[in-house]
Amino acid sequence: MVYAKKQYGQHFLTDESVCERITDAVKILKNETPNVLEVGPGQGVLTKYLIDKNLNVVEIDPRMIDILQTKFNLKNRAIINQDFLKLNLNPLFDGAPFILIGNYPYNISSQIVFKMIDYRSRIPHMIGMFQKEVAYRFLAKEGSKVYGSISVLLQAFYEGEILFDIGPEAFNPPPKVNSAVMQLRRKDLVEPICEDPLFKSVVKTSFGQRRKMLRNTLKPLVKNKNLLTKDIFMQRPEHLSLSRFIELTKLIKEENNA
Repeated sequence: MVYAKKQYGQHFLTDESVCERITDAVKILKNETPNVLEVGPGQGVLTKYLIDKNLNVVEIDPRMIDILQTKFNLKNRAIINQDFLKLNLNPLFDGAPFILIGNYPYNISSQIVFKMIDYRSRIPHMIGMFQKEVAYRFLAKEGSKVYGSISVLLQAFYEGEILFDIGPEAFNPPPKVNSAVMQLRRKDLVEPICEDPLFKSVVKTSFGQRRKMLRNTLKPLVKNKNLLTKDIFMQRPEHLSLSRFIELTKLIKEENNA
């Protein structure tokens, strides 16, 4: 994607070295997963490094579609003029897995990550540019001020790292925030309880009122209220690691089914 879309406008990526560094990371992943879906290519500053028969792009702006067609002569099947958040990803690449990549619109970046989690069976890898604070929140650990539900839910299924940070000078016009490129790799082994809808409910409910103890926030999810006296319910959500949230969900599920 070529722009960081903010509520106050679009910021076009102009630093070619950033595109080259992202492309280098993609090339390594393409040895395992040859298909690439780029979200929001805009004018194609990153797209030109990704062009091959295994590339599809999703762009909501019809003006950008015309630019992409003119620049790269992409076939119609390779350009999808839709809102990514509303797009059914299952038919893409005939059901084969793909790398998700983009300089994602910052105002919907969390929604994009949640969608990726929903389609995790199709997306073994993701590389994306995010607002720096948001990228670090995704990978935050317990005890951090920015640790939240998205941190836990993402890390239940993916392992990630920050590849590099990007300053405002890489864009035109420069945004008022710093950016970071994050890479995610789907875990080979996932705790089965993480696939249970209860896990997501426990995590999101816990952080709904993050300053309260779990005995108060999770009360609606617990049938046997005596369970709320256990030590784990005396904690606040930001102090629980992923493994502790897994333990907590198992405990609630077992007691509710008893």
